[in-house]
Amino acid sequence: MLSTVIMRTLLRGVRSPPHSAVLVSVLSRSYRGDTPEVEQVAIPLPPWEEKQNESLDIKRKRLLYESRKRGMLENCILLSLFAKRYLENMSASQLRQYDRLINEPSNDWDIYYWATAVKPTPDVYQGEVMDLLKEFTKNREMEQRLDAPNLEYLDKSSK
Repeated sequence: MLSTVIMRTLLRGVRSPPHSAVLVSVLSRSYRGDTPEVEQVAIPLPPWEEKQNESLDIKRKRLLYESRKRGMLENCILLSLFAKRYLENMSASQLRQYDRLINEPSNDWDIYYWATAVKPTPDVYQGEVMDLLKEFTKNREMEQRLDAPNLEYLDKSSK
């Protein structure tokens, strides 16, 4: 009886019949208490290890690929454009910093937030490459960054 009174009171403000039918079906469901706790399983990631005995040429190619194939589109665009501009001229030390930066954190959002200065960068990732990435992210030239760059720039024979 009480539920009928409540439904009539709620339905007074509804003007069109199709909506009232939906409201009735939703309101007629009974409340069963709190939702059960869902157990979350943590999958441990293997720790990042720098690749040993990798030539600088191979490292640049690997980092270019890893810059383009991210878990989220925002970083795919940002890091692939960054790699296109800076990767070829990075020193061995800078390549090591960049490798660690894009491969050690388990969450791509962290990298994005550090690059956009939304969150402070942890000391372990702070350095000249992160400073360069932060400056690149500011996009002072206001270039259009809607997609990862085409790979045509890699074809040296076309030059």
